[in-house]
Amino acid sequence: MLDDAPSFTPTKRSKVKRNHLRGAYDQETVFAILDSAPLCHIGYVIDGQSYVTPTLVWRDGDRLYWHGSSASRMLRTVREAVPVCVTAAHFDGWVLARSAFHHSANYRSVMAFGRAEQVQDAEEKEAALKLMMEQIWPGRWDALRPMTAQELKATMVGSMRIEEASAKIRNGPPVDDDDDYALDIWAGVLPIETGLADPVPDPKLREGVAQPAGVTQPNRGPR
Repeated sequence: MLDDAPSFTPTKRSKVKRNHLRGAYDQETVFAILDSAPLCHIGYVIDGQSYVTPTLVWRDGDRLYWHGSSASRMLRTVREAVPVCVTAAHFDGWVLARSAFHHSANYRSVMAFGRAEQVQDAEEKEAALKLMMEQIWPGRWDALRPMTAQELKATMVGSMRIEEASAKIRNGPPVDDDDDYALDIWAGVLPIETGLADPVPDPKLREGVAQPAGVTQPNRGPR
């Protein structure tokens, strides 16, 4: 990260307090974690009851988007410009130490705060949905059947400008007490990797329809 790179200014609600050295507020780090975690969790409150909804989230600059049914309780709530918290996390590995106390996990996580709003304009809504598709599978939107007016009406798109955000990252080997390094106890990291398996064609796929190359290479890079 460059010293003059854009960063979010932490406040009481976003500042990392426990193990604060693991915290990061620069946009490059925050955006990279969000971009590589398509399934995020959106936290909000309805009538004093807190809810957390897992959903697909995509980003354009400092704005996050998500979509769902127009009948969705979460989307009906957030269209009223309520405060929300969006979280993303990657579990990168188990960290085995020489004592139970120092066992840990390697991870990358983000908490982003803002006020949600509904994307009302039909053209803007369709553009946001196209952005989602094109960010994952470039070129696929134009190869698909166009959305119908009814499909667009039945889909609600939520949006949130990121007002502040923090990342928290733990990586590397275990950190043991100095005296414990002399113990004959195995310690290290058990990495966890997530990958794509071979595509499974739809059993109703018409004979002769070829699989596009991009299906096996979705893009979740920075944007």
